[in-house]
Amino acid sequence: SPTLAHPFGTDHFGRDVLSMIMVGATSSIVVALVAVVIGAGVGIPLGLIAAARPGALSEAIMRTNDLVFAFPSLVIAILITAILGPGATNAIIAIGIFNIPVFARLSRGAALSLWKREFILAARVAGKTAPRISAEHILPNIGNLLIVQATIQFSVGIVSEAALSYFGLGAQPPVPSWGRMLADSQTMIGLAPHMALIPGLAIVLMVLGLNLLGDGLRDRLDPRLRVVRA
Repeated sequence: SPTLAHPFGTDHFGRDVLSMIMVGATSSIVVALVAVVIGAGVGIPLGLIAAARPGALSEAIMRTNDLVFAFPSLVIAILITAILGPGATNAIIAIGIFNIPVFARLSRGAALSLWKREFILAARVAGKTAPRISAEHILPNIGNLLIVQATIQFSVGIVSEAALSYFGLGAQPPVPSWGRMLADSQTMIGLAPHMALIPGLAIVLMVLGLNLLGDGLRDRLDPRLRVVRA
C-alpha cells in the first residue's frame, strides 16, 4: 500500500508504482505523438491533393479513407500489431495508419471550401500552380483546424496505446506501460486496488488534459470565436 517511501505504493513485484507511471508516461506520449506526426504528415498532403485535383484521383483517395473508417480504429490497430508483432514501433505504425484518413478528410473538407474564395482565384490568375497554392494559401488558412485535430488524435493515441499494451501488443517488458500496468493489476485488484487506480487515473487525466488543450486552442485560433468573444 502507499507509504511515505512509495507515495503510490508498489506492485506485486515490489516495484515503485510512481516511478513506473512516470516512465510509462514517456512511452505513451512518444507513441501517440509519433503516430500523430505520421498521420498528419501523410494525411494532410493526401487531403490537399484530393481537394486540388477533383476527379478520379480524389475519389480514389477518399474511398480508400472510407475503407479504413469502415473498421474501428482499435480493431485495425490490434490486427496490424498482431501481424507485425508486439512492440512500441509497431504500435506507432498501427495508430499512425488510422490517423491518416482522419487528417485527409479534415484537410480535404476545409480546403474545398477555400478553393472557391476570391484570394484563391486571384492566385490562380497570377499563374500559381495547384501545389503552390495549397502550400502558400490553403494550408496556412486551415492550420488552426489541423492543430486542434492533432490534439484530439493525440488523446486518442494515448488511449489506443494503453489498449494495445493492455492486450500485450504495445511496449514490451521491461519498459513500463500504463495499459500493461492495468492488465497486471487485474488479479490483485482485491488486495491492492491502488495498482489499478493509479494508472487508470493517469490515463483519464492525460486524455482530459489533452481534450481541454484542444478546446483552448480552438477558442484561441478560430477567428470566428475571437470575434464572438470581442
